[in-house]
Amino acid sequence: MKTSAVYILFLSLSIGFHSCKESKDSDANIFWTENTSPEVIGTMIIDDLLGRTDFMMYIADHATAVHYAEACTGFGAARLASVLNDSVTLKKLSDRYSRVIDDSIINTENHVDANVYGILPLELYMHNDKEKFLEQGLHLADKQWENPLPNGLTNQTRYWIDDVWMIGSLQVQAFRVTGKKIYLERAALEIDSYLQKLQQSNGLFHHGEGAPFFWGRGNGWVAAGLAELLSELPVNNPHYASIRKGYLKMMNALLEYQAEDGMWRQLIDHADSWKETSSTAMFGYAIAVGVKKGLLPEANFTQAYQKAWKALVTYINEDGKLRDVCIGTGKSDDINYYLDRPRTTGDLHGHAPVLWFAYSLLVEEF
Repeated sequence: MKTSAVYILFLSLSIGFHSCKESKDSDANIFWTENTSPEVIGTMIIDDLLGRTDFMMYIADHATAVHYAEACTGFGAARLASVLNDSVTLKKLSDRYSRVIDDSIINTENHVDANVYGILPLELYMHNDKEKFLEQGLHLADKQWENPLPNGLTNQTRYWIDDVWMIGSLQVQAFRVTGKKIYLERAALEIDSYLQKLQQSNGLFHHGEGAPFFWGRGNGWVAAGLAELLSELPVNNPHYASIRKGYLKMMNALLEYQAEDGMWRQLIDHADSWKETSSTAMFGYAIAVGVKKGLLPEANFTQAYQKAWKALVTYINEDGKLRDVCIGTGKSDDINYYLDRPRTTGDLHGHAPVLWFAYSLLVEEF
C-alpha cells in the first residue's frame, strides 16, 4: 500500500513536470501581447470581412469574377478559423461564399485573376465537405490547364510576378484536396519558369517584362506563392532544387531590405519609399512558413517575422481595418508610377495576407 502511494506521488510529480515543460516550450513561441495576438487581430479582420454586405468584384475587359483579394481574404479567414477551432466562423464563411455558387455569380474562368478564386471553395471544402465547393474549386484549377501551351505551361501565363501566387496557390490547393501529383507538377513547372524569367541577381523580382522595379506587393505574391508550393512540393520533384534555391535567394534579400522597425517598403530597394503593409504581411508569412518548414534557419529569420508582426499590428485601426495598403497596381516602366501609388485603408489586398500571417504564427508546423 505504501509502495503504491509513493508511486502515485512520483507519477503525479512527473506528469506535473512534463506539463509545465510543455507549457513553457509552447509559451516560448509567443512574442505578442494579449491585444496584438494573431487570434485577436485575425478575428477583427474576419469580422470586418463578414460585415461586408457585398462581394468585392473584379470587372475588367479581360475577366470578371469575385475579386481575387476577397478570395484570398476568405481563404485566410477559413484557415485561421480552422486553427482556432471556430466552427461558428467557418459556418458564416461557408454561408457567405455559398452565395457565389447559388446566385451564379459570373466567373469568366479565363485569367489568373479570375481562376484563383478557386482557392477559397477548396479551403472551405476541407472544413465542411460540401461537394459544391470541391466541384467549383477543381473546375477553376483544371480550367487553368484546359488548353496548355506547347511547353506545358498554362495558357494564362503572362509573366507578371503576381501569378506565382495566382497560379501556384490554386494548383497547390487542388493537390491538397485530391492528393493528385499532377497539380503540384503543374505549379512547379509554372513557378520555375517565372523564376528563370523574372528573378534578378539580387534575389528580388521585377514586376514583369518592361517593368524593372521591385514592387513590394508584387514580390509579396511571389514570396507567399513560393512558400505555399514548398510547403507541399516533394524534394524529388525535378523543379524542387531550382525553386528552393530561388526562394532562399529571395528570403536572404528580404532580410537585407527589411527596415529597422520590421516593415518593408512600396519599392523594396528604395530607402525613401513609403512603408507598405500588404507586402510586409506577405513577407512575414513567407518567412514564418520557411522557418516552421525547416527551409530557413531560425537564428537568422525568426526575428525577421516577429519584427514584421509587431510592426504590422500598429497599422490596424480599432475597427479592424489595415492602413497604408497600396491600391491595385498594374505594370509600368515609370518608377514614379510605383512611388506615387495611393495608399488606402481597409483594402482586402492587405487584409488577406495579415490573415495568412496570423495563421502561420499559430500553426505548429507546415
